[in-house]
Amino acid sequence: MPESTWTVAEPQKLTFDDPVTALHVRIVDGAVNVVGTDESTARLEVSRIDGPPLIVTQEGGTLTVTYEDLPWRGLLTWLERKKPRHRAEVSLAVPAGATVEVGVVGAEAVVSGVRGRTELRGVTGDSTLVGLPGAVRAETVSGNLEAQSVTGDLRFQSVSGDLTVIEGAGTSVRAESVSGHMVLDLDTSPEPTDIRLTSVSGEIAIRLPHPADAKVEANTASGAVSNAFEDLRVGGQWGAKKITGTLGAGTGTLRATTVSGSIALLRRPPAQDHAHDAEPTGKVL
Repeated sequence: MPESTWTVAEPQKLTFDDPVTALHVRIVDGAVNVVGTDESTARLEVSRIDGPPLIVTQEGGTLTVTYEDLPWRGLLTWLERKKPRHRAEVSLAVPAGATVEVGVVGAEAVVSGVRGRTELRGVTGDSTLVGLPGAVRAETVSGNLEAQSVTGDLRFQSVSGDLTVIEGAGTSVRAESVSGHMVLDLDTSPEPTDIRLTSVSGEIAIRLPHPADAKVEANTASGAVSNAFEDLRVGGQWGAKKITGTLGAGTGTLRATTVSGSIALLRRPPAQDHAHDAEPTGKVL
């Protein structure tokens, strides 16, 4: 299939007749919204554009929306260069099974209803992922990430961005941050989980299903700890504290480590109970 190219310098809509299996989009300032559909083709709407035009290409099954001077590999260092003002607001409807790569510099991003692998890179600007059953990889400098009902494996790396997981049903979450906070609300039972979180100064709070099934090891060098599970032990001396033990059969893994941040393990209520029953019963140390 020959390559097709469009130059978008003003607001407009484009419909692509050929099937799309992969989307690559990179935006500076503004916003990008990607939604998965049951169709085999894709649609693009550019509602605002300031500065240089967007270059849209379709080659084979890959649809690319980007600027001429914004490469994927150099995205995280792009702000260090002196560039003219860029701003774009775009919405894309793509086949739900497509793989999606989104790069944003100072822009907000939303990806929803996509079953294929999703990869996100951001410098600044917050991102939201909704209803993704495929694997997710996210890397930010200072942008925050919110993941709602994400059931695929989640990998997150950031310098100062926060991670929030709402109704997470994925069986594997690995997150690393320097100063960003991590708040995870997990609903993974009866599946065992593999959760591994690392932060230097960020706070970590995890709400687990009840009953839970995991071997737990949570450590902080100087932060406070809070534990809502009677089967777990809170110990430590001097400034260092840790929460250890086994929940259920211990087939899953939960490891959380922070240097100066606090760690809280909360308990989800059974479905028939009220939400306030999820509050921690252990005391803060």
